[in-house]
Amino acid sequence: MAGGVMVVSETGKNYPGKFTWKVFYTCFIAASGGLIFGYDLGISGGVTSMDSFLSKFFPAVYEKETSTDPSNNQYCKFDSQILTLFTSSLYLAALVSSLVAATVSRKCGRRITMLMGGILFLAGALLNGFAQTVSMLIAGRLLLGFGIGCANQSVPIYLSEMAPYKYRGSLNNLFQLMITIGILIANVLNYAFSLIPGGWGWRLSLGGAMVPAMIIIFGSMTLTDTPSSLIERDRHDEAKELLKKVRGVDDVDAELADLVAARDASKQVKNQWSALFKRKYRPQLAMAIAIPFFQQLTGINVITFYAPVLFKTLGFGNSASLISAMITGTVNCLSTVVSIFLVDKFGRRVLFLEGGTQMFISQVVVTAMIAYKFGIDGVAGELSKEYAGAVVLFICIYTAGFAWSWGPLGWLVPSEIFSLEVRSALQSVNVSVNMIFTFVVAQVFTAMLCHMKFGMFIFFAFFVVVMSIFIYKYLPETKGVPIEEMTLVWQKHPYWGKYIENGEDVEQNETFENDDDRNGRLNSMVESDLEV
Repeated sequence: MAGGVMVVSETGKNYPGKFTWKVFYTCFIAASGGLIFGYDLGISGGVTSMDSFLSKFFPAVYEKETSTDPSNNQYCKFDSQILTLFTSSLYLAALVSSLVAATVSRKCGRRITMLMGGILFLAGALLNGFAQTVSMLIAGRLLLGFGIGCANQSVPIYLSEMAPYKYRGSLNNLFQLMITIGILIANVLNYAFSLIPGGWGWRLSLGGAMVPAMIIIFGSMTLTDTPSSLIERDRHDEAKELLKKVRGVDDVDAELADLVAARDASKQVKNQWSALFKRKYRPQLAMAIAIPFFQQLTGINVITFYAPVLFKTLGFGNSASLISAMITGTVNCLSTVVSIFLVDKFGRRVLFLEGGTQMFISQVVVTAMIAYKFGIDGVAGELSKEYAGAVVLFICIYTAGFAWSWGPLGWLVPSEIFSLEVRSALQSVNVSVNMIFTFVVAQVFTAMLCHMKFGMFIFFAFFVVVMSIFIYKYLPETKGVPIEEMTLVWQKHPYWGKYIENGEDVEQNETFENDDDRNGRLNSMVESDLEV
């Protein structure tokens, strides 16, 4: 599995190294932290479509859902704020824990933060599995959220710091792959457990979260911290030995020197939170907010954790809705594998834009199909197999577009563009924004479906257009750029360059006729810096 002895970044700097089994194993085990997030995304929507679960904890919803009155509005039968609070409470907890995890990650390392996440998730799984009341369910969800916040804050950073820059995109996308595997496993288990006589299968679904929790707990115990994290805590000798092992070569002095230089710069930042508002970090802060915001407004979580509920609303039977969710989960997983192979070949921007186009077209078609069948009043008879299959097909096309673009890249790009001195804080901002809008979408989805009806899909399609324009204009390509050199990418960007210190100096002291002249001057500055 080892490859060539020298790779060259697009910025021109050379780091000797191979793609070793050591780095693959390390990144694979760390990426398993995505299993806890994915399992929860998949399991919550499945149990809320199980009649035994609804009748025990949400009887009002169960009564509405099982009503045989043909005049009932299909769009509104799952509209319950208490029911959605069961799903969405987790994300508020994840928001809080991600902020705390920033400090833990910087002072204690990424590995310890992952371990904490696994332990908290395990406690939440146990509480949910034995729940007797709604309050126990929500308390368990909060513990699950604390665990997910820690994992989502630390794992993407760990992967970006550990991976060789030439393969950073593929290895970082293992995190999203694990999320999709977790979702798929949850969908399969939901279907299997729903068939258990006696109606207690939902306890196995919720309690089964113990398994991915144990995987990340024991997995993190076998890992070392990243070279960047070790150097950040002044453990230079350990960092050098680790670099030799994961790069497969003895000559790691150039990469080590850049890591030390980045650490020295980070020491100048006494408070990373207040530093975020400095002008030179504005491009990174903008991406830390915009990318997770847009990722949630693709509407993917409507499909992910409400797929069984959504399909049931559209007229699918209970088993058919769970099977349809399994189909979309499989598409999600396989399409993420596609991203792993393409992201370091075609780059981030190409996948973002292609995925956005595919999602938009699919959402428009699904909107038309739902509007034709259910209209405004939401009253419809049984769906034909052909019509139901067509709905599932276009939802799968939409899911595939997300799974090889905004899904993995929403975690990859933020984790690789942050400077070391503010990396933990910005990753916490990234996770917090992600959790805030995951919570909002989860909390208002059933109400949106009830009141906006098929227009809900147009709502998300509009944001897909907006986010695609944003990526086209403002996101620089980061393929093949060492994480320590990412500042150079911002310096050369025609818009963000004015916020970076070197870019400011150029603008203040020289006048250019156009952006090409200015970029030419910045390129010569970068080449000069690299020669030094």
